[in-house]
Amino acid sequence: MKYLSRYRNYFALGLILYLRVQLSVSSTNKPNIVLIMADDLGIGDVGCYGNTTIRTPNIDRLAKEGVRLTQHLAAAPLCTPSRAAFLTGRYPIRLGMGSKEFPRVIYWNGASGGLPANETTFARILQQQGYATGLIGKWHQGVNCESRTDYCHHPLSHGFDYFFGMPLTLLNDCEEGKGTEIASHVQIRHRFHTQMMAWALLALTVAKIAGWIPLGWKTILGCAVSALLFFLSWYSSYGFLRRWNCIMMRGYEVTEQPLVLERMMPAILREAISFLERNRQGPFLLFLSFLHVHTPLYTTEKFRGVSQHGLYGDNVEEMDWMVGRVLDAIDKEGLRKNTLVYFTSDHGGFLEIRDGNVQVGGWNGIYKGGKGMGGWEGGIRVPGIFRWPGVLPAGRVVDEPTSLMDILPTVASLGGGTLPRDRVIDGRDLMPLLRGDVQRSDHEFLFHYCGVHLHAVRWHPKDGGAVWKAHYVTPTFHPVGAGACYSRRMCPCFGEGVSRHQPPLLFDLSRDPSESRPLSPREEPRFEAVTRRVAEAVRAHRGTLAPVPDQLALRHNTWRPWLQPCCGTFPLCGCGREAGGPHGEL
Repeated sequence: MKYLSRYRNYFALGLILYLRVQLSVSSTNKPNIVLIMADDLGIGDVGCYGNTTIRTPNIDRLAKEGVRLTQHLAAAPLCTPSRAAFLTGRYPIRLGMGSKEFPRVIYWNGASGGLPANETTFARILQQQGYATGLIGKWHQGVNCESRTDYCHHPLSHGFDYFFGMPLTLLNDCEEGKGTEIASHVQIRHRFHTQMMAWALLALTVAKIAGWIPLGWKTILGCAVSALLFFLSWYSSYGFLRRWNCIMMRGYEVTEQPLVLERMMPAILREAISFLERNRQGPFLLFLSFLHVHTPLYTTEKFRGVSQHGLYGDNVEEMDWMVGRVLDAIDKEGLRKNTLVYFTSDHGGFLEIRDGNVQVGGWNGIYKGGKGMGGWEGGIRVPGIFRWPGVLPAGRVVDEPTSLMDILPTVASLGGGTLPRDRVIDGRDLMPLLRGDVQRSDHEFLFHYCGVHLHAVRWHPKDGGAVWKAHYVTPTFHPVGAGACYSRRMCPCFGEGVSRHQPPLLFDLSRDPSESRPLSPREEPRFEAVTRRVAEAVRAHRGTLAPVPDQLALRHNTWRPWLQPCCGTFPLCGCGREAGGPHGEL
């Protein structure tokens, strides 16, 4: 019995050591993950997707060494909703990030809308699995809800351990002399509401004097003060757009207000490389969210005039150089074989951006439409490149429909996390498709929204090679035939600026990826069967939607002084602490 007891002790000790080794191995086997997202980059701007005049050797190298997706899709054709879907693996309409109103993106750091606190991001999932998580660059998912310091929408409240960058987005307002990015009809809407308040106050005053209503003068005075504050909030804020919106933050702290563009681009690259160096022992998740290639297309002196496509091409080539520096840092730290690198854009190129009569935004290749244009391919088909040496085959091309929403389940699985079970996750794990274990995408249907309005549906039947696309609503181009909405700045989602189609416009993307000629019931014998099956899928999809607060509605997307991030004394906010940054110059 004595020897048996001793053997039991040896066995228990051996089992403990074995489990410790297994846990250690499973921890060290978790890959590092670097997610790189460009802003407003057209799929046609990248060499490995067909561009022969803009130089993108580093992005092209990623594709050569990894897997390139040709039918990779954003869940929305605009920044805020697309990025919300990317972070959560869910359609923006499920999050309240698809709006009925313009501008359909967060326009103010001092607004109360943003990514809801109850949503789960891929950063939160990996943070719970022991990952160091960092976001460098653009956020554009809100900051505060009720006070200047509640940070309910802030990256650090959504699973990121570290944040350095812009809580909003790069705007023309951020560069002096470039004009304002705030659309004129947004200003008109605020003026309209102010005028309605003024007329209501006049009517109340007349009714009080005439004795028609029993209101006291204090009530009327309170209404007048409220109307005045509303007027001042939007009128004064337009004069301070650069100071309110163009800021840099490190964690919860505002470090530069307004930001200095000359320091911003080098600082983002420096911070990304520093994050890799600090967390080389892993595992880590880095979301590098570029401010390139959004207007005002600020480009450092080194890259001005180097491309064949003016300032836009210069900006793309500078971004590609930054990608190369990050890849070099990964190699330098010996992380290449244990790091999954992913490159994409949040949506397609912005066709309405013009300098006089010259279009200076992105190019979407053969695909129709662009940023903000509902379901047209040019606004939602984006680069999708994965590299993981030794795990993913080099040079593989996947033509199956995939989505930015697929990133959450993919990285959650790689990091050992589990998906939330109390909500619908619309993304799918891409690893079997990327490795070549399966040949078909798990996405049979994908729904293409413009705000809360369903514009188009993609159907990839499980038993066929076709990829059908049914458009129920399309933007009306101005001028007609131009391919964009130049006279409107950006295409609308509803109202007089769109055309409704019943029966829907039907395309077979496997034969007509540029959506140049819709099929007719007479020439396509499957027309009725296809449109009927798509309509059934729409009904089933709508049955999974639940009402949620509209985070981008006017009541949440208006500047509020008490929510404005500020360094110094409000309203005299101002600081500049990022000269060289805490980790030195590159």
